[in-house]
Amino acid sequence: MAGKIDVGCMRLKKMFSTLRATLFILSLATLGFIIYVLYVNKNSTNMTVRQKVLKAIYPLTMWFTKKAGKNTLSLSDNTAAPVTSIYSLSATLNNGEVVSLSKFKGKKLMLVNTASDCGYTGQYEGLETLYQQQKDKLVILAFPANDFKQQEQASDEKIAAFCKLNFGVTFPLIRKSIVVKKDGQNEIFKWLSDKNKNGWNNQAPTWNFCKYLIDENGRLTHFFASSVEPSGSEVLNAIIK
Repeated sequence: MAGKIDVGCMRLKKMFSTLRATLFILSLATLGFIIYVLYVNKNSTNMTVRQKVLKAIYPLTMWFTKKAGKNTLSLSDNTAAPVTSIYSLSATLNNGEVVSLSKFKGKKLMLVNTASDCGYTGQYEGLETLYQQQKDKLVILAFPANDFKQQEQASDEKIAAFCKLNFGVTFPLIRKSIVVKKDGQNEIFKWLSDKNKNGWNNQAPTWNFCKYLIDENGRLTHFFASSVEPSGSEVLNAIIK
């Protein structure tokens, strides 16, 4: 009997020892993660805890979604002519200024639906890098929208400050609008997601940070879903053609 008790005590001690070791490792991992998040966000301003965490884990988010084949859709058509011209449309900038898209004729246009509280929000940085590298031939327009899981609830003024202070965004931001196919959809996104207007594509944004590429003559040539890196080879090859 005493022997069984001793064996039981030894097993219990081993279990508690393993539990202590596990808790210690988890504590170290948690501390390391907190330090990493703080380091990544050392220059961040007025970001929520959620936004800081999302910014820190953005590389992991991209790796996971690509491995899972999530939001990786790419579509292209370099031959279909638009039924109606995108240059007949205008956009209202974040500051209220109305700009005709005809202003950008002669350059490629990348139109991106964006959000501040999304796992893909880190793409603002990649978009800015792309814009700076290709600004002689490319204009990027960001369209903040609250269409996916309410991940853009901020005002236009706060969105502008968030993008500039935390990601150094200098490309134009459009006033927050609806980009999915429902009542009130932004006219530009109506054009982008209706083949009877753009000539071939019916694909609306599937999540935040979908990218539509327009060529120098106003022809829609590519759609890239959220997991396609803005500064990746697939996008760069489409731009330099």
